[in-house]
Amino acid sequence: MIGRLNHVAIAVPDLAAAIAQYRDTLGADVGAPQDEPDHGVTVVFITLPNTKIELLYPLGENSPIAGFLAKNPSGGIHHICYEVDDILAARDHLKAQGARILGSDEPKIGAHGKPVLFLHPKDFNGCLVELEQA
Repeated sequence: MIGRLNHVAIAVPDLAAAIAQYRDTLGADVGAPQDEPDHGVTVVFITLPNTKIELLYPLGENSPIAGFLAKNPSGGIHHICYEVDDILAARDHLKAQGARILGSDEPKIGAHGKPVLFLHPKDFNGCLVELEQA
């Protein structure tokens, strides 16, 4: 059901410093910051030959990333994102298998302009999983 790895998301306490580190130290192709108010984050995508890294920074005080950074002040891996061909079919299959969808069961539009869902980390070995319509 899951397709290719779309990205690994890393929560960062200092977005400008993280951008500079990936761009200047690692020589990566770093995109521009984009605010995603529906998700409470500012994101920056780093394009790699085989996938992407997504830097996450809190957007507003109710951001889920603010809570993550309170527990992990240095930042850290927040989630992994897999592509799926049909997000509604994937959702229905996962729910039938007992997996929990975070928030509403309806997909939201993610940073790539495509429907996304998040799966409860307790159902996936402690890892928050994002599914994105391919």
